[in-house]
Amino acid sequence: MSKRTFLFGSTEIEYTLQYSERKTLGITVTPEMEVIVTAPLGTEIHKIEPKLIKRAPWIIRHLSYFLSFHPKTPKRKYVNGETHLYLGRQYLLKVNLELEESVKLKGKHIIVSTKKSTNVKLLLENWYHQQAKNKLHTIAQPLIDKFKKYKVAPSNIELRSMPKRWGSCTAKGKIILNPELIKAPKGSIEYVITHELCHLIHHDHTHKFFELQSKEMRDWGKWKLKLESLLA
Repeated sequence: MSKRTFLFGSTEIEYTLQYSERKTLGITVTPEMEVIVTAPLGTEIHKIEPKLIKRAPWIIRHLSYFLSFHPKTPKRKYVNGETHLYLGRQYLLKVNLELEESVKLKGKHIIVSTKKSTNVKLLLENWYHQQAKNKLHTIAQPLIDKFKKYKVAPSNIELRSMPKRWGSCTAKGKIILNPELIKAPKGSIEYVITHELCHLIHHDHTHKFFELQSKEMRDWGKWKLKLESLLA
């Protein structure tokens, strides 16, 4: 197994090359945006790369698709006047130095009351996590009910911070959601949940998978773009 790259126009694509006893070349793009190429034993590299170049548009399309599931929220300074997202809307951060510590949503502001300004980040992160815990399950339930017609349901829904994913579905049917989703519009949250519910039926991103996703959420593309543009 080795790391290699090839050029498609001006785009450099990195891939992992491995060999097996298969008879044809196989290409896989993982949700972690890794390109894995499996070639028949003894295949020379000059015979592999032309095939990769031919499949490059497909590889780039899948890399771009999985990129939408990678949280890209910029670093914040947690100071007065800074904007923070909640359910797709921008709010101004207001920090009050007080004895009682709390986080409240009021009008166009997220108001953080704290004894020390150094506590703002932790207080706000805890508030976001609690909001995610309360609301993501509520948003998910009607979608789970819709999928009962396919005789599937997640074994559990778990919140977990994931630096490279918005959501995932395990082999045992557990759906994992990134609590950072609470910053996205409701439609974008529904898109991620619908995507993972579709994986209970189709494990890979086949034509049938996307056909099902479009059937259950016709405008998923719009909400995918919203997710990418707002949390970038």
